[in-house]
Amino acid sequence: MIQVFIVDDHKMVIEGLQLLLQNEEDITVIGSALSGKDALEQIDIKQPDVVLLDINMPDMNGIETCKELIARHPDLKIVAISMHKESSLIKLMLSSGAKGYVLKNAGQDEVIEAIKMVNDGKMYLDDTVNEIVVNSVANGNESKQRSPFPTLSRREKEILQLILKEHTTHEIAEKLFISFGTVETHRRNMLIKTGARNTAGLVRIALEYELHT
Repeated sequence: MIQVFIVDDHKMVIEGLQLLLQNEEDITVIGSALSGKDALEQIDIKQPDVVLLDINMPDMNGIETCKELIARHPDLKIVAISMHKESSLIKLMLSSGAKGYVLKNAGQDEVIEAIKMVNDGKMYLDDTVNEIVVNSVANGNESKQRSPFPTLSRREKEILQLILKEHTTHEIAEKLFISFGTVETHRRNMLIKTGARNTAGLVRIALEYELHT
């Protein structure tokens, strides 16, 4: 029996994955967590075989969580479950110790296959993710990158430029005619992409690698 632990900051996603897996005879969900920090504590105790791990979490993102989990439990199998499709972010997650990467719109069969394959010691990328990675290599995207981080979107760069000018979230929202929540979502995504722990770290990395240009 493959024991699975789910980490996602949305209860609806956790419940959906539990429902998806509940009828699998050789898979059982033994627990879940809404944050990376909570996951670390619970996984230390429950010792699952496979962890389904979201990337975009507020307190401790999936990349940080993945690295810490592998440091504590080298044999743990981790499958990233994410909406992010950037090839460099996918590779960053895999280089952090994940053995699989599945998009959140993947079908039931793909999630189940990912769990079983990584549990057997194999790597798993769903069809869409595999195509993204292959195309990035074929197009030579990696060689064009100036930094080890995923490319920021135009909107992310706009927000980052204003952060560097010490504008508050409210001021950024007003200047760009977007909501406070949208600014925070972009800020959180930039933290994930760079692996920064907070805004100060994001600023340091942005200046060092010229991510805002």
